[in-house]
Amino acid sequence: MDISQRIELALDATVTRATSSGCPKQLAAALSYAVFPGGARVRPRLCLAVATACGDEFPLLADSAAAAIELLHCASLVHDDMPCFDNAELRRGRPSVHQNFGEPVALLTGDALIVAAFELLGRCIPSEPVRAARLLSIVGSSVGSPSGIISGQAWECEETVPLAEYHRAKTGSLFAAATTAGALSGGGQCDLWRTLGEKLGEAYQIADDICDMVADPAIRGKPANRDADRGKPNAADALGLDGAIQRLKRLLGEAVECVPACPGQAELRVHIARSAQPYLPKELALVAA
Repeated sequence: MDISQRIELALDATVTRATSSGCPKQLAAALSYAVFPGGARVRPRLCLAVATACGDEFPLLADSAAAAIELLHCASLVHDDMPCFDNAELRRGRPSVHQNFGEPVALLTGDALIVAAFELLGRCIPSEPVRAARLLSIVGSSVGSPSGIISGQAWECEETVPLAEYHRAKTGSLFAAATTAGALSGGGQCDLWRTLGEKLGEAYQIADDICDMVADPAIRGKPANRDADRGKPNAADALGLDGAIQRLKRLLGEAVECVPACPGQAELRVHIARSAQPYLPKELALVAA
């Protein structure tokens, strides 16, 4: 199976388990709605690409880690879209979860996805107890406090927001989890892979900030200028559009160069370069060339 098939099979199995007999109908529908059809699956694809580059020694762990990371990402989107944060009406070109199912169900959907992610990782413990325990720690630290995606969201509640720290927590932490968990699952030395994830995470967030300012909402699948409307930090606003583009290009170049030595190093560098192509909206393709 290719990477995409592995991700979707792992996600489908986990959501099917979470929505099986006994689950309230609205919650079951919302869980499936939040995960399928997915977006670009950037984080789980990165996780499996790293695992493959390192030798893919423990494919069950790799698939579970990739799916867990995507479930946590989906949970963060559900919560991020809610009225207490972005109050976003659209996500991936259709009504956001709270718009479609109401705020109470949306809140519980995000919670249930978080629990499902860690339950999935826990199921790996009997077969690979040591590595699975490390996976739980890697993924857990990328989500919670003091520097996971929850802390990243919490920075939006502060009066002063340090942009670099905000990006590192809200986006970079889950990308770093993808690279380190992928390396661990593939048989590599996971500690060497954090920098790659952090650079890609910051690059992705800067690209998202640029898109928030200039991309066509119809193509992007969610409203534009949400950061300005909600008073959230935005790299394109802080650095200027040209400055943000140059920072993005520099980060992507550094990411390609910092891929640690591994059996699939060359192929992974190609994967990173190719996966970075859609980071910018096509309106800026010529500017970023």
